[in-house]
Amino acid sequence: MDADFVEFVRRRGDHHLRTAVLLTGDWHAAEDLVQASLGKLHRVWHRLDTGSDPDAYLRRILVNTHRSWWRARWRREIPRAELPDFPGQGDPGETRAVAEDVRNALAKLPARQRTALVLRFFADLSEMEVADLMGCSVGTVKSHTHRGLRAMRRLISPDLAVNRTEEEGSGIR
Repeated sequence: MDADFVEFVRRRGDHHLRTAVLLTGDWHAAEDLVQASLGKLHRVWHRLDTGSDPDAYLRRILVNTHRSWWRARWRREIPRAELPDFPGQGDPGETRAVAEDVRNALAKLPARQRTALVLRFFADLSEMEVADLMGCSVGTVKSHTHRGLRAMRRLISPDLAVNRTEEEGSGIR
């Protein structure tokens, strides 16, 4: 096996696994997604330029593979009972609670909104990069992101969403 590939997986594998967990909403599906994606990346590893970004290439493979799996399931969402905890900073109990709320809310979103939010805010990609990965326009990414954030606000803090709606209606920002 190529030592550079092994080193890349050791260095960046956990990051891409966390991205996959957020994309799929399920730890086991995320492991399968990363494993399948790494297999695809390994098959073309020798063709990658030395100056190319393997993270970007793997991210594209993750999104495309997830999209094809999602389509194969007839666009049916599969609810998951539990999502994994990730260690955080600060008060561990509060960090875990907030992280769990975010993961649970993400899992309830439609796949396209969830994908847009994960790529924009977790993977920290631009709207243009997300549009390219999702195979849609920048405007569509903006719509999915806006709707996803609005839904997340309602799901995570229903009282806050009511207050924001009242403020927006009265012109207060």
